[in-house]
Amino acid sequence: MRFDLSTFQFVDSARAPDALAVVAADRSLTWAQLRDEAVAWAGQAREHGAAPDVPVAIYGHKEASFFVAMVGALLIGAPFVPVDTIYPPERLRRIVEIVRAAAVYDAAAQGFEPGDGAELAERGLAYVMFTSGSTGDPKGVQIGRESVGLLGDWMLGSFGLGDAPVFMNQAPFSFDLSMYEVFATLAAGGTCVLNSREQIGAAATWMARLADNGISVWVSTPSFAHQQLANRDFSPATLPTLRTFLFCGEPLPAALAKKLRQRFPDAVILNTYGPTEATVATTWIEITDAVLAAHDPLPVGYAKPDCELRVQDGEICIVGEHVMRGYLNRPDLNEAKLFVTEDGRRGFRTGDLGQMEADGLLFCRGRMDDQIKLNGYRIELAEIDEALHGLPGVQGGACAVLRRPDGTAVRLIGFVAGGATGEADARFLQPDALSGWKDRLALRLPPYMVPSELVACPALPMSNNHKIDRKKLLDIYAAIPA
Repeated sequence: MRFDLSTFQFVDSARAPDALAVVAADRSLTWAQLRDEAVAWAGQAREHGAAPDVPVAIYGHKEASFFVAMVGALLIGAPFVPVDTIYPPERLRRIVEIVRAAAVYDAAAQGFEPGDGAELAERGLAYVMFTSGSTGDPKGVQIGRESVGLLGDWMLGSFGLGDAPVFMNQAPFSFDLSMYEVFATLAAGGTCVLNSREQIGAAATWMARLADNGISVWVSTPSFAHQQLANRDFSPATLPTLRTFLFCGEPLPAALAKKLRQRFPDAVILNTYGPTEATVATTWIEITDAVLAAHDPLPVGYAKPDCELRVQDGEICIVGEHVMRGYLNRPDLNEAKLFVTEDGRRGFRTGDLGQMEADGLLFCRGRMDDQIKLNGYRIELAEIDEALHGLPGVQGGACAVLRRPDGTAVRLIGFVAGGATGEADARFLQPDALSGWKDRLALRLPPYMVPSELVACPALPMSNNHKIDRKKLLDIYAAIPA
């Protein structure tokens, strides 16, 4: 049994109905159980106002019912809006308000809370994924049902994942990287093994859990895989069925790829690239020894089928039916970021700097703006600036990023003006200097967007064009006595 991404219905296949479809943090579901629960969920959702083109928010973390709810929403044509528990309640409330969801489904409690329930202007969406927004509000990326069908076709047709692949699912469902596992599992009739933060934190038992479930495809950011290298059980001896590493969300360092090639010599390493606005990813390449010998930094690969890549004035632009249908209720952004090609296809200006070789091999060279990637999460620094500015007694706030020599983001440092004591030099704020600042920020921001340190300075440095000078902020930080 599998889930057809062209008809959005369960269909028979060589995969038996009693084969496992979902191994979640709380319980497991066979394909037959997934079908029955998704159909039942769809009936309940309809009673709470969910309908074709009327979205429903799903809130939780790696419960089997979260997966059931996503499939149930696909069954009835209601775009799902995934929100992980990593987000504070205020962010959930704002997302539900922006999207005007019919209801919020709590996957842990397996219950619905009512919402506005308005139809979206865009018809035939599969999901709406919210990302960090430069205005201080999250912005909704609208992904069509045709786009997820193309995603499934690409993964099954190009990635060599084998019959009924077993995916390691670790990224929150509110991070579009996880849509790799969701839609490939459905399309292939495979198995998705959901791993909660608590399970991953118990390193002594977590690898054994992956082994017991026969993981064959590892999907994560490069940073997450790098963290596992310290665990001796992260090896072919413990994970004998693991045959593919699928990376996305941030640059893959050549040094990490070499270490993985040494530890897992028989595994395939796939490097992929693409923004949320292009349905998870757009390019791919297998990182072989030959690629490692020829390139550092590594390329992000070649265009997926039915996709066109362009580098215009140094900016990577993506064209194809996998491009989003636009940002929800943001005509300003749509005008700036979307375009229509000569033959009527959707195009997206990524804001990423790129270089493309004559044969179409693409390299990503960073960003054109203040958007960053930290551990795979896409973050608009302006959203953190806004939250810092909202701290009590603060006249202005800004965030800067500490990076490794290869440019990879490591940590966020917050800066505030108006909280200093008048000294000419900036000072590091001890926890009692601005009481509870992390707790206050956590009411507005998810944990991965809360700076690890806070620095007070007499004024925020500005550039000649009257923007915050983040380089000078890092100079201030570097000058702080140890």
